Amino acid sequence: MTSRAQLMDEFAYLLTFVDSLRQLDDAGWTAPLAAGKWSTRDVVAHIMLWDKYFLEEAIAPIAAHHPLTLKHLDFDAFNRNAVEYAKTKDKTALIELTIRYRGEILERLRTLSDEEWVEVHQDGDGHPFAVDHYVPDFIAHDGHHIKQLQAFLHTYSA
Repeated sequence: MTSRAQLMDEFAYLLTFVDSLRQLDDAGWTAPLAAGKWSTRDVVAHIMLWDKYFLEEAIAPIAAHHPLTLKHLDFDAFNRNAVEYAKTKDKTALIELTIRYRGEILERLRTLSDEEWVEVHQDGDGHPFAVDHYVPDFIAHDGHHIKQLQAFLHTYSA
């Protein structure tokens, strides 16, 4: 079983990875990862906006001992909006926002007791939400996108 500390380290890896994208030129930042796929910019905006949503609607309320306002969203619509949002920010701004929101989530998670880490909350739709499930789920989500980006970066820089 993975320890809480290990999960936090894995969850924090996104900070280092996204920061490394600063060196990517503008063409690589906006080029599709493959035919018909998102660009690096789109993926970063997607991750950042999900982090912002979970921070505001679940993690911050849990840390403040308030009810969750998190609701199940239309993922496709959320993701389409993320791609449109990405077009409104430059690379530096998107990277900094991504680091900011993930950093804030990590800070709030570090304040939780072991009991709060595993406590099951009700989200805004009445569904269960627990940090000890959210973190591994988002580590897997990050991993999926990081692998896509690494594959692209390997061929782009070759």
